[in-house]
Amino acid sequence: MKKDLLKTNCFDINEKMIIIGSCLENMFPSIYKKLEQESTNIYEVCLEETHLNMVITKIAGMLARNDIKEIKFVTVDKSPHCIQLHYVVKELENIMNLEKIHIENYVATKEGLIRVPIEVIGLSKNLAKLSKYMEEM
Repeated sequence: MKKDLLKTNCFDINEKMIIIGSCLENMFPSIYKKLEQESTNIYEVCLEETHLNMVITKIAGMLARNDIKEIKFVTVDKSPHCIQLHYVVKELENIMNLEKIHIENYVATKEGLIRVPIEVIGLSKNLAKLSKYMEEM
């Protein structure tokens, strides 16, 4: 059963969190069902209605109060709003030590879940660097 990330008590979480874009279940029900089999700790958020900074602060509060071992971010590919959820990791790295937490990022596609390396997420925020990279190809 998914929970609203921003309405979840900071102490009401377990060692593993799966944080999804709220439209994932409707757009990719089979992928959502696989995530449910992996963990019952699924938290949804819609970055079309919630500011990214609120999400960063909420997750930072959860991490500060609990012994989280794993976080998985899963969003719908190509969504200009959902992509922001992957930027949470980079922002959290700026404010706290995440070395003890295994973090993975995925996008849902018709082919299934595609893992997105943190380097790709960082590069996607740097359009000038990405443009130079594309020119060199």
